[in-house]
Amino acid sequence: MRPVNTHPWDVSPAEAREIQRQMRGRVLVQPPDHQPESVAGVDVGIKDGQARAAVVLLSYPDLVPFRAATAEMPVSFPYVPGLLAFREGPVALAALEQLTAQPDVLIFDAQGLAHPRRMGLATHLGVLLDVPAIGCAKSRLCGEYEEPGEQKGSWTPLVDGDKVIGAVVRTRDGVRPVFVSIGHRVDLETAVALVLSCAPRYRLPETTRWAHRVAGGESLGAGC
Repeated sequence: MRPVNTHPWDVSPAEAREIQRQMRGRVLVQPPDHQPESVAGVDVGIKDGQARAAVVLLSYPDLVPFRAATAEMPVSFPYVPGLLAFREGPVALAALEQLTAQPDVLIFDAQGLAHPRRMGLATHLGVLLDVPAIGCAKSRLCGEYEEPGEQKGSWTPLVDGDKVIGAVVRTRDGVRPVFVSIGHRVDLETAVALVLSCAPRYRLPETTRWAHRVAGGESLGAGC
């Protein structure tokens, strides 16, 4: 997978915020035009100044992993709240470029529109790649919400001012919810449904769980 849109990465935080503002208008909110046959999880970890990204492609809806790619590079952008994409985006794109099959949907362990400038990692890379993308974060970055019901599948809107920017989704009975938001080329209801269908047993979707494991050095096994 290669980006169809580009921008400079070696920029200041002020220039990065301006790039986010310019990109915001490119985000498309629309239902996917077909049922996905594959989904991919994207995870990035940073340790001792080195970033490592993993992408794992799973069949859908049975969620069997069959392709993976990783990339590593030094971190060149400082830690600035709201500018995660400039810190983690380059290494995530490097891993995605090595993926040998095209996923129908990307699910990021990150925010999408649930971001102060509506440009989390899922929206940012979704726009650059121009593919359906979803943010599924473990914690809230911004917005207010009412706690969803305790049963799996319950969800409530995540709201910032008068805008719905995401959904607070219970993926298992009685466990902490996840924060789902639109990345690109998807609508919120579809994003919530896909995340729930990718989380048959655990709090986090299998896309994220497999990306975490591969990022930590685990192999998918022979033939994958």
